[in-house]
Amino acid sequence: MEANWAKGYKIGRRKLVTVLDKMVSLDLIRTLLAVWSVIVVIIVSRQFIRILDKAVEGQVSNQTLMIVLGLKTIIASAAFLPAALFMAVLMVLGRMYRDQEMSAVASAGGGSGMVYRAIFLMVFPLSVFAAGLSFYVSPWAEAMMEDMLHQDKESADTRGVAAGKFSEYSQGDLVFYVENIDDDKIMHQVFVQHRQGDRLAIINADVGTMKDLPDGRYVILENGERVQGQPGSINYVFERFAEYAVRLESKESATTFGKESISTNALAGSDQITDIAELQRRISIPLGIMLLSFIAVPLAQMSPRGGVYGNMLVGFLIYFSYGNLIRVSQSWVISQTIPPWLGIVGVNTLLLLIGGILLARLYGWQWLILKVRGKGI
Repeated sequence: MEANWAKGYKIGRRKLVTVLDKMVSLDLIRTLLAVWSVIVVIIVSRQFIRILDKAVEGQVSNQTLMIVLGLKTIIASAAFLPAALFMAVLMVLGRMYRDQEMSAVASAGGGSGMVYRAIFLMVFPLSVFAAGLSFYVSPWAEAMMEDMLHQDKESADTRGVAAGKFSEYSQGDLVFYVENIDDDKIMHQVFVQHRQGDRLAIINADVGTMKDLPDGRYVILENGERVQGQPGSINYVFERFAEYAVRLESKESATTFGKESISTNALAGSDQITDIAELQRRISIPLGIMLLSFIAVPLAQMSPRGGVYGNMLVGFLIYFSYGNLIRVSQSWVISQTIPPWLGIVGVNTLLLLIGGILLARLYGWQWLILKVRGKGI
């Protein structure tokens, strides 16, 4: 049994994690996972439709399609974690006000500091986690996705041949039509249109297969005929064959990586203005988690009778304004309209100022000044 000493003589030992901390943390985790999942699914679904169009055209393989879906989920999870946490804090604190739980906390002597403590016990680890996602995991995912899409683009001519439809590749230089494909991947009743410069070849064959040979990939056609010549000319070559091979030209080219796929260490050591702007964008993710959570606490308290969603509209407005300002400041840094240091300091300082105004509006300027000086209760 602990003694309850008077203030100033001996302060009783306080638990590291209180009941309020556990309650808020668990509620925040559940709400965050729900909101985060919804946002990521919506964003990834919209982006995945574009990749799905490429898969239908044969530019992306089915295996790459699922890997790209996973990589895009990782990238979106890092980018939208600040928004999900911001909305989760608003919803959790709004519910606590609606159910009069915050009134019970206040009657027990708990103030804004206790609420911030409970919130930031989750926010600090999440900001470290977000920093890891933003600095290391997201660039790795971007680089892997771009490399896989580039490799699939080079080998697009060997993919997407389906029974009963025309498949066009190499910007129209190669057209396939297959009537039937059996379980062994053997094509039956094959039509091929192959353009080489100003000469055009029309090939019909009973059977066709894809084979990888030492000098490249070929379509091996059996029991067919070929007509080759120049359109508009009367000189054509007609021939029948027992076996004929069409070599699929490889499209070897260098992979071009975007700024999002460059490693953070390379960005930190670069003096290029575009690299500096990209590094600031990555820093804004963990920093935004802390600042948006700081704003969410007084924002949820502004309208306690508005219910769980009473301040969601204001929250959306603040977040989208913050996100747009981050993008605008990044473009201003790239165009050298503002100095690089202002790109990261200006917007986040403005967000910190908005949080201070919200606190002052709730408790009064005198309370805020006393808190800053360390004399508030």
